[in-house]
Amino acid sequence: MALAVEIPTAEKTDVAAIAAMFAQDDLGGHGDSADPANLWLYHAAFERITASANDTLFVAVGEGEVVGTFQTTLITSMTGKGSSSLIIEAVHTRSDRRGLGIGATMIGHAIEQGRVHGVRLVQLTSNATRVDAHRFYTRLGFVQSHLGFKMKMR
Repeated sequence: MALAVEIPTAEKTDVAAIAAMFAQDDLGGHGDSADPANLWLYHAAFERITASANDTLFVAVGEGEVVGTFQTTLITSMTGKGSSSLIIEAVHTRSDRRGLGIGATMIGHAIEQGRVHGVRLVQLTSNATRVDAHRFYTRLGFVQSHLGFKMKMR
């Protein structure tokens, strides 16, 4: 059974719910925390994201609660004749609401944002341990095409 959700742009009042979702994630390894003492860090990030013309933070709201989140970033590159891409980042559905179609709705919304902005490509990365997520993205039409590299700085 699918849960009907709306996908508005996140507001400051959503930050605590977003942080709590990330804190429940055992696979991500990002060190997120729902500790109120750390909330200021999430608020500072929220302010940076909302100040950017190229970044947008979204929430999925179902039954009056934040049940998912994702962020999009528009990037223009010299490749592809100066074309733009949309990167989908930090896709997360609340653990007690998975399997209800929320993720597909969020990704569909992100893809539509790409169409609105006339991008050449929509892309995302997924932690190598998230095998279920990989199947999900493949089912939505994404193709695993690149090998990613990271360097932790802190």
